[in-house]
Amino acid sequence: MQKTNLQAVLCNAKTDYDRDGYIARYSLIGPSEMVEINTQLDQFILNCVPQMSNTEVYYEEKGNSGNIKQMMNMNKHSAYFRDLVENSVMRDLAAELLGENVRAVNVEYFNKPPGIGKPTPAHQDGYFFHLTPSKAVTCWLALEDVDDENGCIHYVRGSHKAEGFRQHSRSNILGFSQGMTDFGTALDKDNTVSFPCGAGTLLAHDSKTVHWAGANQSNTRSRRALGFVYFAESAKHDKIASDAYQAKLHADLRDAKKI
Repeated sequence: MQKTNLQAVLCNAKTDYDRDGYIARYSLIGPSEMVEINTQLDQFILNCVPQMSNTEVYYEEKGNSGNIKQMMNMNKHSAYFRDLVENSVMRDLAAELLGENVRAVNVEYFNKPPGIGKPTPAHQDGYFFHLTPSKAVTCWLALEDVDDENGCIHYVRGSHKAEGFRQHSRSNILGFSQGMTDFGTALDKDNTVSFPCGAGTLLAHDSKTVHWAGANQSNTRSRRALGFVYFAESAKHDKIASDAYQAKLHADLRDAKKI
């Protein structure tokens, strides 16, 4: 991904991010680059997915390989996606937003297949990260046009400013194991902003920003996107707690025959 437009990307980014908890950069990635990214994604699904564990690839319908809904750790399986998360304009943007150097942690794929893509429950990414302090940013790249019908992202403006995290509990949505239990207050509703956008749009949000997405109600359109996760260098990762959480989650998913 070219860095020639870096100044335009960074313009007012930190001011907006600190105020709202998110930013949007529309048409950041041009058509030719989007073709390349989507081509590389198709090759990844063909060549890498068969080698990945069932804790790294989730399907909307178990056993239906044509309905991948989520993939994790793509940067660990592909030099292309490793380079994309480590050396693109997104890393520069993440460092600008967090005000310090960052560690590139993960590349994820999110899809809502036509007609069956489930909603994403309201949550805060940092709840899953086990960081102290919780300084991290997720960049979300639309791979195709996204709107209310096929499940665009909604942010709660300013929600990152609250102390700590909102209460979460186990959800029934594969890939989003925890959802907020107290979401839907008047403050949430008054400050919710939706982000329908075109392919190539980049959204970035703070680890404490409340966000969610609707189900895919289209019978013909998917909703494909990539997520790029960055931790601030100053953030300490509690790997023991994180590993324990993941082990318990995967055991529960296997018991429920979801993976």
